[in-house]
Formats: sequence, structure tokens, C-alpha cells
Amino acid sequence: MSLNLSKSIKELRFFFPQTGSSSLKSFLLKSYTPLKAANPTTPLLIRECSGVEPTVVIRLEKGVEVKKNVASLSESEISTLLTSA
Repeated sequence: MSLNLSKSIKELRFFFPQTGSSSLKSFLLKSYTPLKAANPTTPLLIRECSGVEPTVVIRLEKGVEVKKNVASLSESEISTLLTSA
């Protein structure tokens, strides 16, 4: 699985709830190391927060931010979202 991100992605922020399971948390547990290895200069920020929906915030060039709720996505769909952004 190739996790190369677009060069326009300047930062990724992942938010997920402390309790319960989520596909985002599972994705990060399995894919953080290959994601960081493929994109060593891209900051990856991970936050466990109470009362939040699983969310990915993608910061692009010129400070543009795209916020995606990933509560209903599977691990493979999250991977596709990140690599096609």
C-alpha cells in the first residue's frame, strides 16, 4: 500500500474520541509508520479528544484547510482520501 501524499499537503491533523473504537484510530495504528516513512517532512498531528467525531484536517498550500469527517469511512477509504487529496 503506497501512502505517498500530494506535495500540496503541508500538514495532516487527526482527531478521534478517547473512548470507543474508530476506523481512524485503527488506520493510524496500522499505517502511521509507513505514512511517515513515505512523507518524512509532512507534519502528522494526532489528538485524542473527548466528545469529538473522527476527523481529518488537511492543511494545503497558502493555509487552506479542508476538514473531513471520517466517522463513516473504513480504513481503506481513509487511505484513499489521504492519497487522493
